[in-house]
Amino acid sequence: MVTLQFVPYNEIETLTSLGRIRKLLNIAKQDKIVLLQGRLKKEEETELIRATMEEINSEFKGIELAVINPQSSDGSGITKFKQDLFSMILGDRQGMTIIGPANVVKSIKKDPNKIELYTTEKRKKN
Repeated sequence: MVTLQFVPYNEIETLTSLGRIRKLLNIAKQDKIVLLQGRLKKEEETELIRATMEEINSEFKGIELAVINPQSSDGSGITKFKQDLFSMILGDRQGMTIIGPANVVKSIKKDPNKIELYTTEKRKKN
């Protein structure tokens, strides 16, 4: 069974960068796929990957990470103005971040119209 855990942005916005990373990494270490409203800062993504690498062991194999940003680059005129305005107001709340444990998520593929999340069947310990 695959478990998805939605994390609204307001649940992490008051945390420090380290607090955000720890919270998201701890959820992934419970073999849950995190659906985060919004996105982390680039430095936080880098630190999340660094922290993950330090914690890899026989139980925890790492994470798969994908960020989906709804901004389209082909906007012009009023459309571009609206997108820029929403970006200023919403900041890191725009988009979605998917974080999954590597032993559950085989890969994440994205294109402009869809996200494909490939999972592996978790083996039961005997």
